[in-house]
Amino acid sequence: MRAISIIYRRELGAYLRAPYAWVVAFAILLAQGILFQAHAMAGEQLSAMVLERFFWVSSGIAIAAGILLSFRLIAEERQTHSMVLLSTSPVRDSHIILGKFLAALTFLILLLALSFYMPALIKVNGKITFTQVFVGYLGLVFIGATVLAIGIFASALTKNQLVAALGALGITILLCLLFPLAKKLDAPVSDVFKEMDLWWIHFQQGFMRGVLNLKDVVYYLALIYFFLLLAVKTMEAKRWQ
Repeated sequence: MRAISIIYRRELGAYLRAPYAWVVAFAILLAQGILFQAHAMAGEQLSAMVLERFFWVSSGIAIAAGILLSFRLIAEERQTHSMVLLSTSPVRDSHIILGKFLAALTFLILLLALSFYMPALIKVNGKITFTQVFVGYLGLVFIGATVLAIGIFASALTKNQLVAALGALGITILLCLLFPLAKKLDAPVSDVFKEMDLWWIHFQQGFMRGVLNLKDVVYYLALIYFFLLLAVKTMEAKRWQ
């Protein structure tokens, strides 16, 4: 745990000091505000629908932030040769992955928290509950954390940051297209693909509408664990190359 804590503090400090991270934060929040105004606030509608549209927009923002914050984490270390220091230190690969993941997740949660004024405006001018807001934000954290795990895995595969970013984007898009693909297939394959989809089933039909389902929580936790495990195994394999 001490090794994870050291890496976590190092990485979080790097996020807070790096101009890149704050440029990403500014761009993400600006895009979220513009899309919220253009899409969620368009026309007269029920406040619950406005909140759903806010989380619909914000889910795309969380996915984009997850990719932008994670694709550099391992690839940059290899590119600058600082990974050699980590590899030769008495730190396990799992500690490195977990420390970096938790630091990126903390920064992502900070970004999401900065957008809280938007649902607060909906609350002031409409009839929504804080439970709906909490469940929606929980869904954003889960989907963002899942994409972070995907990005770390992609980053562990290569030292080229562009390739890592494209790999993370490709895996994420593939997982988001499983539901549309499932509609063209027959059961039971279609049922499996639907449950594996990253966005349509587990976020849009659950968290986005303020509905907390245990199966959605388990799905995202399982996916996070799976991709972090893949990242650890990839680093272990490359250590011996």
